[in-house]
Amino acid sequence: MHPRIEELSWRSSPMGEISLRRRYDEVVETDVYEVKLDDEFLMSSLFPVAEIELARLGLARTAGTGLDVIVGGLGLGYTAQAALEDRRIATLRVVEYSDAVIDWHERDLIPDTAGLAADSRVLLDRADFFGAAMSETGFDPERPGRTYDAVLLDIDHTPRHVLHAPHTAFYTVEGLRALSAHLRPGGCFAMWSDDPAEDEFMAALGEVFTDVDNEQIWFDNPYTGGESSNSVYLATKA
Repeated sequence: MHPRIEELSWRSSPMGEISLRRRYDEVVETDVYEVKLDDEFLMSSLFPVAEIELARLGLARTAGTGLDVIVGGLGLGYTAQAALEDRRIATLRVVEYSDAVIDWHERDLIPDTAGLAADSRVLLDRADFFGAAMSETGFDPERPGRTYDAVLLDIDHTPRHVLHAPHTAFYTVEGLRALSAHLRPGGCFAMWSDDPAEDEFMAALGEVFTDVDNEQIWFDNPYTGGESSNSVYLATKA
């Protein structure tokens, strides 16, 4: 007998109670790992396709070797793990606001991404991605102004549907311009979204970056018997 739901970890945060649970799903006949913020579902191990494609698509348009990469949002770890499959990665700084989420990975509670925290290229940084992105100091307090080859972001649902109201300032021309200062020329900014491209955000990206695009990522949905989709925004610094 499988327990229907097992709470593996939960902790209070300024945004609400964040929790990790394991649930045996009779439709797919496997354990599913889910993250919730209060009563809102944030992510599931059942649908990692677009999170993986975020890393693959972003790094595909990032030239060079010895890459220094930022991942905004750790979650279940799929984006970071997919990035590490690129042998050009030298350092991967994962910026995560919740110490609870970092703890899940340090304890290897998520089987699909077990070992992520132990990878010598990885730094799990408990910090505010948006605060760092829009600051002059940037993502490395020990090296203010340090620049990176790519920034891969997966935190909010969409540019309009954010988890925390202060995040909205990032999705403006001013916020994106501040982020671009932390990218090297030719560097890539890539971002996951629950929805297809939003015209207003595409326009903001176009004012700051070049070669702006949005790719819709389709995946099988066993609950509907059809397909569902997320999307990935892509932009390059001139």
